[in-house]
Amino acid sequence: MNRIFSGVQPTGNLHLGNYLGAIRNWVNLQNDYECLFCVVDLHAITMWQEPDQLRANTREVTAGLLAAGIDPKKNIIFNQSQVSAHSELAWIFNCVARMGWLNRMTQFKEKAGKHKENASVGLYAYPNLMAADILLYRATHVPVGEDQKQHLELTRDIAQKFNNDFKVDFFPLPEPLIFGEATRVMSLKDGTKKMSKSDQSELSRINMTDSADDIAKKIRKAKTDTEPLPENSKGLEGRAEAANLVGIYAALSETTTDAVLTQFSGDGFAAFKQNLADLAVAKLSPIQDEMRRLMADGAYVDEVLRDGSERARKMAEPVLNEVQDIIGFLRA
Repeated sequence: MNRIFSGVQPTGNLHLGNYLGAIRNWVNLQNDYECLFCVVDLHAITMWQEPDQLRANTREVTAGLLAAGIDPKKNIIFNQSQVSAHSELAWIFNCVARMGWLNRMTQFKEKAGKHKENASVGLYAYPNLMAADILLYRATHVPVGEDQKQHLELTRDIAQKFNNDFKVDFFPLPEPLIFGEATRVMSLKDGTKKMSKSDQSELSRINMTDSADDIAKKIRKAKTDTEPLPENSKGLEGRAEAANLVGIYAALSETTTDAVLTQFSGDGFAAFKQNLADLAVAKLSPIQDEMRRLMADGAYVDEVLRDGSERARKMAEPVLNEVQDIIGFLRA
């Protein structure tokens, strides 16, 4: 069976973008692939995290995965920091990857902005750790959004260079899995920016812990334009906020953008937003209720992570040992 590795950062509230862009797809993948789902806390600390909040966020993300329907017995759910082989292989990949490759990574430029001299080395080398995450388990497929495709291409470059340098056929070249509607959910206040935990405005995102009233309010206040909904997706060109809301509706209803537009063509956004709010509440409420129940039972969530970390270590250690042998490290 093909193997999937995918991760989510514990850097704040899970939001609708995390669910539609990743977690919902993971639930559908677990019956067809051997899956490892990782709470990537090592990636989280490339930016400052308050320690108690990081622990709480790690539990919340795990509760979100479980509430969405990911089976911890069928899959491995763990937090990255508890498998030291991730960090060890990342250092090896720091010595395989080239500076020029990392200099081309657009996400570092976006996150560091004008203050790249003050950015952490970890943020710069983040893609090498991501490559280690994937290749440590010799994953064959990685679910990615459009914004992560460049990092997966780097992972493939690192795998190929390692294989070529040491004249082995050891690491696979993992393939991307890219999904359909609303794979990249945008801010409710600015349709040109990705929905993000770091946005200062709470109105920019729907958190998985929001109440039904909060969800309805945020959708009602979402930025739109004055034009009615068009007949087809071509009519959404140049209308980023309209396209975002239609895409969210399509993803939540598991249909296509054009099918949504056929249903609502000619309607104004007041009516459409009410329909979207009703749909979002209906789809998210059961997950939110289960999340709250799980977060109130921290012992169970911790046990899931302990068990997953132990299973991940058993998979990772033989791979790391073989890498060390290939490189020429002396293992007494």
